[in-house]
Amino acid sequence: MSVAPVRPRARHHHDSSLPEFAEICRARHIVDRLGGRFSLELGIDIDRDAEEIDRWALAATLLGDPGPQSVAIHTHGVLARAGVRTLADVRARDREELVCLLDEGGYVRYDASTVSRLLSVAEAVADRYAGRLATLGEAIMGPSELERTLGALPGWDPATVGTFLRELRGVWPGADVPLDPRAALAARHVALPSDVHGLSSLAAAAHLDFRDLEAGLARLALCHGFAHCPGGEECPFAEFDREQFVHF
Repeated sequence: MSVAPVRPRARHHHDSSLPEFAEICRARHIVDRLGGRFSLELGIDIDRDAEEIDRWALAATLLGDPGPQSVAIHTHGVLARAGVRTLADVRARDREELVCLLDEGGYVRYDASTVSRLLSVAEAVADRYAGRLATLGEAIMGPSELERTLGALPGWDPATVGTFLRELRGVWPGADVPLDPRAALAARHVALPSDVHGLSSLAAAAHLDFRDLEAGLARLALCHGFAHCPGGEECPFAEFDREQFVHF
């Protein structure tokens, strides 16, 4: 995502020297340690072409399932290795084969319901958009209309729509959704900006893609218990070697 290189505002920290530099280092450390965009972790390059966006639509459908996120990520790999890379590929397979693939991925308890969800979404995309969800980004420019349209897909609740669109920031004009609530919570925990503008400015100053910083903070919220952590620079996930970032 292209963001103007605006310097983040100074804030008060336990370490009063170079507070902006400390924020930048914490942001970079979180992404380095926990990872960035989920699409990249899955081997999907949304910025490349429409086919990759269709691949991300299948992944987002899995990530929106009530099962554990780790299972969704593993299952995506199982499906990809079997040649099921998009929702159109889902539609081309029979239910029994999909159930077996989801069992292999770890959906032992939720395989039947998840397969039904995948098939329903695949049928809807085939009927409404000729099997290519990526065409929506060219046809719908308004964020509200885009969210409503995606939310009308079977099983695509607001969380799934948000997951899908956040990583399309800067790719689709209409992909303008609020900051991931998990990212906002984690940002406040480690004393970083918790709004889109402030976090975008920080990402630019840290030479990070905003989407990677947002996802890295969401990952922090998923893996870290905040209740018994002092937060700020004292959070174990906010620790960094100052010398490591001197020349970034």
